[in-house]
Amino acid sequence: MKLDTKRVAQLIDDLFRITGELETMTDRAFTPDGHLVGSIGEVLAASAYGLDLEPHSTTGCDAIKDGRRIEIKATFGKRVAFREHDACDESDHILVLRLQKTPFDFEEVYNGPAKPVLEKLAPRPLPSNGQRPISLAALRVLNSQISAADRLARVGTQEFA
Repeated sequence: MKLDTKRVAQLIDDLFRITGELETMTDRAFTPDGHLVGSIGEVLAASAYGLDLEPHSTTGCDAIKDGRRIEIKATFGKRVAFREHDACDESDHILVLRLQKTPFDFEEVYNGPAKPVLEKLAPRPLPSNGQRPISLAALRVLNSQISAADRLARVGTQEFA
């Protein structure tokens, strides 16, 4: 996927400028979250890692690369959550990105096989919302144990600022 990264950064900056102005005017939160953040993460990951995106809302798989089924999670916060079906047996690989607003960019938090993440989540009881959260700090620890051969390689030098 060829992406005009400078234009993406400009549009996302506009998005945050607009939401900030709405918050100031109304004293209400206009936080981009949910599908919007997920879609931003998926598009950035596809561009940065040369992934082929699956149709939106494909269960357990957001993208494919070299036959690997990949679950992509993105956040502006300190944790991500997995639904029971997000990364079960259907995904081989998990890619977690922490998005940064200004300047717009992302940090790779976890890039590796699904198994270590699923093993970390498995003993936790399933909350009523059906999502098991995991902190980015815990994912960074797991990420430090992943070999280079088990990571998705970046393609080119994507700059979003």
